[in-house]
Amino acid sequence: MIHSNQETMHRLVEEVINNKCLTVIDDIIHPDYIYRTPDQMLCGRKALKELFTAYHIALPDLHIKIDELICTDNKAVMLFSLSGTHNNELMGIPATGNQVHIHGITYSYFDNGKIIEEWEILDQLSLFQQLEIIKI
Repeated sequence: MIHSNQETMHRLVEEVINNKCLTVIDDIIHPDYIYRTPDQMLCGRKALKELFTAYHIALPDLHIKIDELICTDNKAVMLFSLSGTHNNELMGIPATGNQVHIHGITYSYFDNGKIIEEWEILDQLSLFQQLEIIKI
């Protein structure tokens, strides 16, 4: 099961995020999926597809690199690096044309081989600095 969870996480990153193949979501995401961040919660496959679509529009060259992936029977922890060019609106922020490179972590739970729940934290401070929204 651990190997299967690793494969699912790699499919999420490579096929869904990096190659923009959102139909794969139906294969690897549970119908009762919940996605949480410190400031939002989304439910279901459709909401996840909409989230990735918004990121793909805002950062057309969006790329995720898995820095570390640790899996158990029903959980996965993934540390990742995100990069892309801010060419369209993102979180209400007009396009800046700036390159962004940030880090994040996702904690995923599995049910019958599909991701059912995720908690994600992105380094938004670094993101906002790179988009010149916050200056420190």
